Amino acid sequence: MADLKAFAEQLVNLTVKEVNELAQILKDEYGIEPAAAAVAVAGPAAGGDAPAAAEEKSSFDVILKEAGGQKLAVVKLVKELTGLGLKEAKDLVDGAPKEIKTGVAKDEAEALKKQLEEAGAVVELN
Repeated sequence: MADLKAFAEQLVNLTVKEVNELAQILKDEYGIEPAAAAVAVAGPAAGGDAPAAAEEKSSFDVILKEAGGQKLAVVKLVKELTGLGLKEAKDLVDGAPKEIKTGVAKDEAEALKKQLEEAGAVVELN
């Protein structure tokens, strides 16, 4: 079982060039067509990679979708959260949808989202 796990790790960590070389070897030496090889390689890679991708999602973008009914409160909060000047914060809010912060930790992103929603804004995390 450990050998199969190590093999799966190797498959998941292949570069695109290595996957193409593997497909060529499978076709030339074993008669497996490249389309089938791509599915065979992509299947384990996707299966093994999906949980890792969910775990690795550690940075989020806080996106202001719209200011909502209390635009002035949202502008003031955006100014405070981003360190922008009043005019820049207003321009950011007026230009929604716009990113407020990018690459922040999940806890910080959720806290920013909560603060902005309390001020009346519509916010999305990506």
